[in-house]
Amino acid sequence: TDLKSFYVSAVYLTKNSSLRFNVINGKEKTYQAWNGIPESYLTTNRTYNSAGTEKPGSPYDNETDNYTQTHYQLFFNTKINNTLNYSLAAFLTRGKGYYEQYKTEQNLADYSLPDMIDGTDTISTTDLVRQLWLDNYFYGTIFSMNKKTDKSTFTVGGGAYKYDGKHYGLIQGADKGIPADHKYYNLTAFKTDANVFAKVLHQFKSNFSYFIDLQLRNVKYDLNGFRNNPSILTDKVYTFFNPKLGLTYNKNNYQVYFSYSVGSKEPNRDDFEAVKTQIPQPEKLHDFETGFEKKGAKVSYGITGYYMYYHNQLVLTGKINDVGAYTRTNTPQSYRLGLELQSKLTINKWLATEGNITFSQNKIKSFTEYIDDYDNGGQITNDYKNTAISFSPSIISSGIVTITPFKNADINLISKYVSRQYLDNTSKKERSLDAYFTEDVRLNYKLITRPFKELNFGLQVINLFNKKYEPNGYTFSYLYGGSLATENYYFPMAGTNFMLLMNVKL
Repeated sequence: TDLKSFYVSAVYLTKNSSLRFNVINGKEKTYQAWNGIPESYLTTNRTYNSAGTEKPGSPYDNETDNYTQTHYQLFFNTKINNTLNYSLAAFLTRGKGYYEQYKTEQNLADYSLPDMIDGTDTISTTDLVRQLWLDNYFYGTIFSMNKKTDKSTFTVGGGAYKYDGKHYGLIQGADKGIPADHKYYNLTAFKTDANVFAKVLHQFKSNFSYFIDLQLRNVKYDLNGFRNNPSILTDKVYTFFNPKLGLTYNKNNYQVYFSYSVGSKEPNRDDFEAVKTQIPQPEKLHDFETGFEKKGAKVSYGITGYYMYYHNQLVLTGKINDVGAYTRTNTPQSYRLGLELQSKLTINKWLATEGNITFSQNKIKSFTEYIDDYDNGGQITNDYKNTAISFSPSIISSGIVTITPFKNADINLISKYVSRQYLDNTSKKERSLDAYFTEDVRLNYKLITRPFKELNFGLQVINLFNKKYEPNGYTFSYLYGGSLATENYYFPMAGTNFMLLMNVKL
């Protein structure tokens, strides 16, 4: 990967106001490695990369992702009096880039081209290099006003945002006579998002406080086709009401709290690549949380319980819609039920430790799996009850031991454990990621010396014991030759690696 970035900020200050302008730019060129590796390669060839190997002979050497993004941000904050202030922000994010691929035996008709005649031969396929482009603008404004009294804080605000996106494809070169920079699709996608909210935080009696947060959100999609299905047009409007409320009790560094919130989420753009009978529904989440926390100078600890109930959660099932694309499907009922424990202990001036662990159940109450049937055509189905939600480990834990051997220096020993995760929603062990436990070490030293205000040096050794593990992957199954075949692909993590850091404060 090759990354370049810069950041520039200017601010104008008065006694009660500030005006800030930021410009943030980043450019990346990254060689593609998003195909994963087959399961059979995990023990023999963990660094295998299939990107570019469609090209005969040596792999295509420019199978890359290229993208540039620039953020322009303007912030204005002002204090009207001791109890009232407001803020206003405007932004524009400009993004443009593409990924490049070498493709073999491509049908000319798929690229809006007629067959070619070469003497008496009719040519309908060719090898080619193509670029798939994104060209987008994201812009909008955010505002809020705050009023504080002795026991209350009132906030009202909102925002309006617009996404203007172009999706198009170019052919950069081909074995047969295709004109350079031939644009074979050119599509647009627009999304408008606006919201207003009001919230209050109020302390009553001596130890109790509550908050209420009410949001009204409107989302509009205007999608004019997809690369493989340009005739699919979508014009949808959603209106969501998202309330939140909570109650807290504080006394002598102890805190007990309860909260309830509703969150609504529109489908993603790709979810609409379907016919009208399969248009996805928005997701809704009901989240209940309660907890207890104790904070002290040397000992802190807490426990949190949560229940998250989903209505119409969108999950991959393997189902293919009428236009031949795999699509996420709404599942009526699913939930996450969990308990989080955390603690922090300062033993003495040179030794401290902190850690957390989460136990959870993450279930889909009813799930139908769709599998391609290459023997008879179409798809077959399997029904499941109370299966695990994919990529949702039941145990997650991390811990840090901090050693301070002398002034301005510390050593962090970092451990992390993640239990088994399933690649799909069937809870089948043969379609899963093994549990893994990793350890890192981080060394930090601060030097105060002229002409600098401060120099900070760091060394981090990641995956200290060279653990071979895979935190991500994907799976698909099909019926062929009278038997079920399952293909698992994984993304292996690097072995032991390190990073050196230096931070200079002037």
